[in-house]
Amino acid sequence: MMELPESWTVEPFSDVARYATGRTPARANPAYWAEGANQVPWVAISDMEEYGTLIETAESISEAAFKNVFRERIAPAGTLLMSFKLTIGRVATLGVPACHNEAIISIYPRQGVDQRYLGYFLSQVDYTDHQDRQIKGNTLNQSKIDQIQVALPPPDEQARIADVLDRCRLGIDTERTAEATAQELKRAAMRELFTRGLRGEAQKETEIGLVPESWEVAEFQSVREWLQYGTSIHCSVEKRRYPVLRIPNVEPGRVNAADLKYCDLTAEDAAKYVLQSGDLLFIRTNGVLERLGSCAVYQGEPAEALFASYLIRARLKSGIEPRYVAYFYASDMGTSLVAGRATPAADGKYNLNTGTIDSLPLPLPPTLDEQREIVAILDAIDRKIDLHRQKRAVLEELFQSLLQKLMAGDIRVADLDLSALEQAQASETTT
Repeated sequence: MMELPESWTVEPFSDVARYATGRTPARANPAYWAEGANQVPWVAISDMEEYGTLIETAESISEAAFKNVFRERIAPAGTLLMSFKLTIGRVATLGVPACHNEAIISIYPRQGVDQRYLGYFLSQVDYTDHQDRQIKGNTLNQSKIDQIQVALPPPDEQARIADVLDRCRLGIDTERTAEATAQELKRAAMRELFTRGLRGEAQKETEIGLVPESWEVAEFQSVREWLQYGTSIHCSVEKRRYPVLRIPNVEPGRVNAADLKYCDLTAEDAAKYVLQSGDLLFIRTNGVLERLGSCAVYQGEPAEALFASYLIRARLKSGIEPRYVAYFYASDMGTSLVAGRATPAADGKYNLNTGTIDSLPLPLPPTLDEQREIVAILDAIDRKIDLHRQKRAVLEELFQSLLQKLMAGDIRVADLDLSALEQAQASETTT
């Protein structure tokens, strides 16, 4: 451990807190997992959101399991939990009384140890040297848990450190909530825009439901010039002549140019697959049905990009706004239409082909202007979503930096200028 401030101590975890491991009732005994009025929440690692407050669990145990397996011992609300198998060092706090499995410990700090500080400290420990390698993955045994070295500032400084990190987590959670709210706004806007339009006109019943009277429901084949499967050339992360867009690069409505791969082709061969601005890229095979048919609009970045064989390129006719089409197929209505035409494969994935894409219905406003007005509204919501996502990413980076430096004593709370964080949180509460 690095040199710490003079007022700090370093103590083994066994002297800092007592803890208890959990259990998993026998799966072969259905009475232990039966639903009923007296269920007890049972926590698995998958229920634990890092630094979160846990109020719901995927599974509950019966009163019989609570009595026979746990001897009616339960961790009260407010208890700190930490995983010590497989995913080691994930921490969360119980929001309700609960039992937990044997991969989790419930932690009860001694007097003078701030529980919030201890949770943050345990989350950033490098457990590499503490782990035992088991058949099912890494784990910590009791002896190694006991020997974890905990750096302890004086109690008042522990509380101040926890306060700073809590405020940072609050900012992150606020941005996450705002992003989710904006996503829901986008879904609601899509439902309204693709069924009522912008002109306040009467609706008519069609094969896909209600749409404005002046709209038509066209088959996709009537709005595209041609469809094409991508290249199956071997790609590499090593930078070469041409970037190649793959499934991970296709997000609803747009291309994500991160995590690119590259290939070398002759100019003649590459010309068959070079994308042009406005091309649509459909995902044609995926294990997640909701992802199938997702389409992105290529808008020139990355330059001279090709597309891989698990994608289908659509070149649209004039008078059709590509982003309008992409937004529609990303809507609840659009994804359900695609899912209803998908073909299940033996490997558990779902597939589309050019014929299936050609048969997809597409509600169309009569003018390009109205298509673009709809796109402008959804673009504005997307910008809001992106802003919250970017702010959350900045706060996550700040949190990780503060966590490491505060726990090592490299910076002290008294030396921090938290005005930027305060201003960000204040501005968020007014938006």
